Amino acid sequence: MNTTVVVILALAAGTYAFRLVGPVLHGRVTVPPRMQELASAGAVVLLVALLATGALTEGGGFAGWARPAGVLVAGLLAWRRAPFVVVVVGAAATTALLRVAGVA
Repeated sequence: MNTTVVVILALAAGTYAFRLVGPVLHGRVTVPPRMQELASAGAVVLLVALLATGALTEGGGFAGWARPAGVLVAGLLAWRRAPFVVVVVGAAATTALLRVAGVA
């Protein structure tokens, strides 16, 4: 068997095991409220880090000012509860207009 196939099967088994643990242990293990708060905060921190690296970097360097401005507009529109299409079009339009204006 190919090494790649073995790795994929191992990852699939691990993923299935993680998914199975939740229903099996539900009710048997109680998680303290403080741990639940920390897990929620950790998830938010990871999402913000992913957003920052995706918005600010390209090819190992700074992506320019147009992309972060588009992400900022999208964040503001989402915060104001604009429809998803408006958020996407607003971010794309902001980025495109800034690039057309010469802002990298």
